[in-house]
Amino acid sequence: MPPKRIIIDTDPGIDDALAFLLALASPEIKLEALTTTQGNVTLETATRNALAVLELAKANHIPVVAGSVVPLVQPLRASAHVHGESGIGNSKLPTPKSKPREGHAVDYLIERVLAEPNELGIFPIGPLTNIAMAIRKEPKFAKAVKELVIMGGAVLEHGNVTPQAEFNIYVDPHAAHIVFHSGIPITLIPLDVTHKCLLEQIHIDRLLRIDSPITRFIRSAVETCFAHSESYGGKGCALHDPLTLATVIAPELLTLKELRVDVDHSGGVSMGKTFGDFLGKTGKPANMRVALQARGDDFVELFLQRMETLAKTISV
Repeated sequence: MPPKRIIIDTDPGIDDALAFLLALASPEIKLEALTTTQGNVTLETATRNALAVLELAKANHIPVVAGSVVPLVQPLRASAHVHGESGIGNSKLPTPKSKPREGHAVDYLIERVLAEPNELGIFPIGPLTNIAMAIRKEPKFAKAVKELVIMGGAVLEHGNVTPQAEFNIYVDPHAAHIVFHSGIPITLIPLDVTHKCLLEQIHIDRLLRIDSPITRFIRSAVETCFAHSESYGGKGCALHDPLTLATVIAPELLTLKELRVDVDHSGGVSMGKTFGDFLGKTGKPANMRVALQARGDDFVELFLQRMETLAKTISV
């Protein structure tokens, strides 16, 4: 079976960077491009981080295209308290030698998808600004995307940026509303399952048995995430974004439910809240598959094995 061809739309971000590494370490996936957006960090920093992580993994042949500078309506937000000022924790990756591709990520996504209808999946693991703009700019885009696998939302779980809202959706809820109602096949990977996939210090100690730039990067990247987790009584760094790739490399680890999901963009206390119509009260059909359960320990083990394999191929 040929590998699944995907583009990751991203705002790196510690767990974004770990998702790139997992994609590169997984033969089931062919990572064709990264498109960047604001979110965890500014667009400029996100693009720099995307290029730097690809260079770390000897994958700078993969194009990076910069996209949206600000959300559709709301002001720019970032999360340095989680991801560090650099966006990738305490890591000190060198300034990348490669440059982003000319043009805007929205135009790139439209061009790639329309050139090969129903061939490319997009994995948005940041705010959905780029995807919403592509939907609005080119009416044919939504029918040509094979699928979206979105890291975002909290359906039954509490939020992580407000009591009700998850960060990616909260940053641009207007974009999420456009995407959720676009008709594109969607799989949603919310906090309900990502909070079950925790990378802990014992796992970092295991990775460091291999002396590699990959393992050293992971250690330094997650340090700020560990510190943030400890500040509210947590015990590890959730593999939010890498878990989207489980839909390809280990779908048996996820339990999915067809569900009608919407997002509050009214501006009140529940701004950015994603909510599912479990009882069919709206009378509207499901618009996505939602992961509500995950075998978290098994996914963490899979992640560690893939990182060990990748680390052994990259030395110095």
